[in-house]
Amino acid sequence: MDRRSFIGSCALVSAASFDALAGNGKVKSYARAVLVDERGDPIKAASLKPHTNYVFHYPFEATPAFLLDLGKPALPQALSTKDRVAYAWPGGVGRQKSVVAYSAICAHQLVYPTKDVSFISFRKKRAQRGVQDELIHCCADHSQYDPAKGAEVLSGPAPQPLAAVLLEHDAKTDSLTAYATMGGELFDDFFKKYEAKLSLEAPNAKNAVAGRSTVRELEKFCRNSIQC
Repeated sequence: MDRRSFIGSCALVSAASFDALAGNGKVKSYARAVLVDERGDPIKAASLKPHTNYVFHYPFEATPAFLLDLGKPALPQALSTKDRVAYAWPGGVGRQKSVVAYSAICAHQLVYPTKDVSFISFRKKRAQRGVQDELIHCCADHSQYDPAKGAEVLSGPAPQPLAAVLLEHDAKTDSLTAYATMGGELFDDFFKKYEAKLSLEAPNAKNAVAGRSTVRELEKFCRNSIQC
């Protein structure tokens, strides 16, 4: 076997291994949704400010997700759910492979950003209680997730990574489209826990997001982002 054939074979093996892990991780497809700004124009990946919390809703109208430009490439990562189901997070997208998206529902107590308050967010710099740089931190239980590594849990009681929202990047238009999730989804538990609250605040909470989803900076979406 010549060198070119060998490299090609290795690439096929790697791709096959990745596909197998992704399949085990139960990639779940949902309706495609282009990420747009408040005017309804598609967000350009290059326009995202690095290390800034952006929020959009996907795959349901009441389930928030974080959109982040980490300012550095986020490489593929092998992870597992709390049930020890392995999956291969594909890494960041965009021209620098630095754009990532995750469910903003904490994997421990299902804390999530609301318009009134958010106990969970990405932190560029250390805060109190030993919060590390560039992690997603939940102040409710001090779980810390690394968004550069598929939101794996670095500390705290969270039993699994945040579920990833998979994005498609159009290199020609620099637009972003959400199309699936990967990892341990907690949407059923979320709707069960907050059923009464959502029935008053979001009557269409369980409706699937389709077509487009509006992206906002967390500080504009939420009145009070808790810094612990």
